[in-house]
Amino acid sequence: METVHHTRRRFIATLIGLPLALAGLWRFLTPKTVERQTLLQVPLADIPQNGALVFRQERIAVMRKDEGYTAVSLICTHLGCTVTVTPDGMVCPCHGSRFDQTGAVLQGPAERPLKKLQAELSGSHLLVRG
Repeated sequence: METVHHTRRRFIATLIGLPLALAGLWRFLTPKTVERQTLLQVPLADIPQNGALVFRQERIAVMRKDEGYTAVSLICTHLGCTVTVTPDGMVCPCHGSRFDQTGAVLQGPAERPLKKLQAELSGSHLLVRG
């Protein structure tokens, strides 16, 4: 049978090394919190009641309904074309995908809804975060 020599030095090294290894492992197991970037700051008075305000360059639509404000990305989930906002919903001019006013798919080829963005009231403005 083999004899294992445990030294005081090895014991102390284990006591120091084990918490460091666990701390390193904990770093990779815990999710990082990411603060969302503010994409737009829109005055509430500019958003029409039961309508949409389109920011073509930012590819974002901000809508105001009785139940509140919503913001939707205008990037089609099929191939990334810019969706056009109409009174009935949204249409992709590239391949004909149709979306309702909330961004849900009504007609393909797109299979996923438009990305909803975070819309947060801040005084007399609406902050849209991505």
